[in-house]
Amino acid sequence: MDKLTKLGILAEAARFDAACTSSGVTRGPREGMVGDACASGLCHSFSADGRCITLLKVLMSNACSYDCAYCVNRRGASCPRATFEPRELAELTVEFYRRNYIEGLFLSSAVLGNPDNTTERMIACLEALRGEFRFNGYVHAKVIPGSSPELVDRLGRLADRLSVNLELPSRASLASLCPDKDARSVMDPMAQIATTRHAEEQALLDSPAGKKALARRRREKGSHVSEGMQVTSVGARYTLGRPTSAVPNALRKFVPAGQSTQIIVGATPEDDNHILQLSKSLYDHYGLKRIFFSAYMPMVEDSRLPDRETPVPLRREHRLYQADWLMRYYAFTPDELATPSRPWLDLDVDPKLAWALAHMDAFPVEVMDASLETLLRVPGIGPIGARRILAARRTRRLRVDDLQGLGVAFKRARYFVTCGGKRDLAAPLNPELIRQKVVSDATGSKYNATRRQAEGQLSLF
Repeated sequence: MDKLTKLGILAEAARFDAACTSSGVTRGPREGMVGDACASGLCHSFSADGRCITLLKVLMSNACSYDCAYCVNRRGASCPRATFEPRELAELTVEFYRRNYIEGLFLSSAVLGNPDNTTERMIACLEALRGEFRFNGYVHAKVIPGSSPELVDRLGRLADRLSVNLELPSRASLASLCPDKDARSVMDPMAQIATTRHAEEQALLDSPAGKKALARRRREKGSHVSEGMQVTSVGARYTLGRPTSAVPNALRKFVPAGQSTQIIVGATPEDDNHILQLSKSLYDHYGLKRIFFSAYMPMVEDSRLPDRETPVPLRREHRLYQADWLMRYYAFTPDELATPSRPWLDLDVDPKLAWALAHMDAFPVEVMDASLETLLRVPGIGPIGARRILAARRTRRLRVDDLQGLGVAFKRARYFVTCGGKRDLAAPLNPELIRQKVVSDATGSKYNATRRQAEGQLSLF
């Protein structure tokens, strides 16, 4: 089988693996090496099903020895099989990079024989890519659950980002649908990556280069190393976040861009509160950069799975991403977004608005004296708007009409704020009326018309 035929099979087989939307690491050109990596903007092209494709996203092999019920590449599936030789895939990656087709590699694999054998082949590919071909670009590699710690460590020193796919959100679901896996085979590599990164960070902080970098960061405006919640600069936007690592990724040798994971949504019965609680635990214990939620696409006949005619839960996936963002950057807790008594996210309105409508006793908020955290709880006020309000009110009294000029989505915020004790009198205070108005406005928007069309297309897969 020639390389392009293999590529066609294995690129198609990889489309259900979630890739990162930005690399998370900046690395400039190096003498004698090919390529570089940029922390943002790496992925800027999209396939027909909405997935980023600027990375060469491919499997090492789809000849899987495991029989996960939901997987199109499972052992019992009748699909074309192919396997790249390590050097063959390294050559292909460099060829595509030189032609400006791609900017990096996203490498995953089915379990070829056993986890260690598969990981050894992935390592051989990346060693050829980094060593023989001197490739300096971005690499994201998937860790095969059950791989030995020594191999995970070697893989982490060749890749910029690693991810260990959790896939299913509970031990019970994993045991039911993935008879060849267990939770420990997933969590052990995840813990190892977190521990190794932490140890490297401590060593770097004690080094002369680390101390110099830390001092420089402390002098910079919006530093991530000060205590408490704050508005911090992240590329071209501002977010509310807790302090993160003081060590620049450029100094790291082991997984400089950190780790992520992927959770399949809709294949099993776990509710949104469960998934958000799990997500928070993963962020807290393993320092994950991102959790990717993948709406389950019913493509496989199995009595344990939803019927193949079941709609793809794309809107639920979207709401989970919104809730995840609120937890990471707005200090919301899982129980605030999907309560134990109402454990499912509202599909008709975004989680921030849903929370506000359930807590109308906290509104309206007076923008002239509200704290940063309070302002960021107001629907329609994001980090940029909150930052501008804080700056503007130091020099003048704000009016309701001023808010739009400060970057506030006033069409949404007008229900929840006052300025100098005055509010938009045309805005109702009743949560049901607000909800009806917002849903009605959204139904007619161009964004939702496009989204409905995309959902119809995606449900065909």
